[in-house]
Amino acid sequence: MAVTELFLNNKTVKVDAGELVSYQVHQHEFIHQKGNPGWRNADTEMFPIIGPTSEANFRVSTPKGDAIQDQHGLLRELQYHLVNASDTKAVFKKKYRANTKIKNSKYPDKSTVEILVWPYDFEFIKEFELTEKGLKISFIISGEIGMPFMLGYHPAFNLVTENPTLKTNKNSISLNEILAVGSRAFQVENCDEIVLQDKHSLKITTKGFSNFMLWTEVPNMICIEPITFYPYAVAQEKLDKGFQFLTKDLEVFEVLLSLEN
Repeated sequence: MAVTELFLNNKTVKVDAGELVSYQVHQHEFIHQKGNPGWRNADTEMFPIIGPTSEANFRVSTPKGDAIQDQHGLLRELQYHLVNASDTKAVFKKKYRANTKIKNSKYPDKSTVEILVWPYDFEFIKEFELTEKGLKISFIISGEIGMPFMLGYHPAFNLVTENPTLKTNKNSISLNEILAVGSRAFQVENCDEIVLQDKHSLKITTKGFSNFMLWTEVPNMICIEPITFYPYAVAQEKLDKGFQFLTKDLEVFEVLLSLEN
């Protein structure tokens, strides 16, 4: 799949097979670039679960029995297909049929489970749209009514100053505080907006998530992750406590990246 490019005034976007690999405003790059220290990706999604499962024998309880899931779910093992694109909007889709066996890319180097399985059908759409406000990223989930799920968006942002901070409506969080938490990720509860204060201030505004977790192990990158549930709030064998359930044909979640005024 060729890289999809979007343009609007001073804003440009590049999407590689559904992955946001560039978002520039006035030629300033906000997205972490692959190959730089930190993380091998630029963005991904966590679905239908968030969090690790190794201590629970890679099992997560559902109303249809145990699902076999590795960390952050099997969605990332599926390929996006481009549905349509224009100068300012691109739509990508993934589809899964219940109980289809999916090879785990972490096996055998980083995991002991080879095959992942989920007992529900679902369709997952990811939309990118450039607007006057900024870049809107929408996630549209459809499937069987009553399907349990968690959703997390996992973008990585480029850092260029020595002392960047994250600001919420309650407090400021330093990069050192996030680094100190390590792999568990820093929890931000009951929050739908964070401002990354770096060379330019980037506002991340969400709908439907209500929480964030923040993660990095290097000073040049920060993952600011909208989540529906913080997975380290429970033991791994109780990860199902974080599920919400599909109650209608479509569930829509949104993230807006915009420059702070």
